[in-house]
Amino acid sequence: MAQANIEEIQKELLSRKHELEEILIQLYQEKFSDGQVQDFGDKALTSSMEALQSSLQDSRLEEYNRVVKALEMIANNTYGICADCSNEISTKRLASYPNATRCIACQEAIEERRRL
Repeated sequence: MAQANIEEIQKELLSRKHELEEILIQLYQEKFSDGQVQDFGDKALTSSMEALQSSLQDSRLEEYNRVVKALEMIANNTYGICADCSNEISTKRLASYPNATRCIACQEAIEERRRL
């Protein structure tokens, strides 16, 4: 992969990392209850909102960790190499999914095993 492409992807990853940091801070600080006595409906709504928030935090944190890993791989000159087969990950795949750690074939194999 050309150095210019890697530099562009690195900029995108750093930008996304910053966005995710802001989102995670906001999610962790957000409260759905003001501490006042609640009826059963309020409690149910608060519980549902907290569960949704927790799920959103988890997915954002997973993405954040993938972005950090991709940045580490760039720093270690291992970016763009499939973690499973050691072949190059296509430029097209990296352009659309810059934190990819597997080539299409290996990713599809992983997903197929999950379905079984």
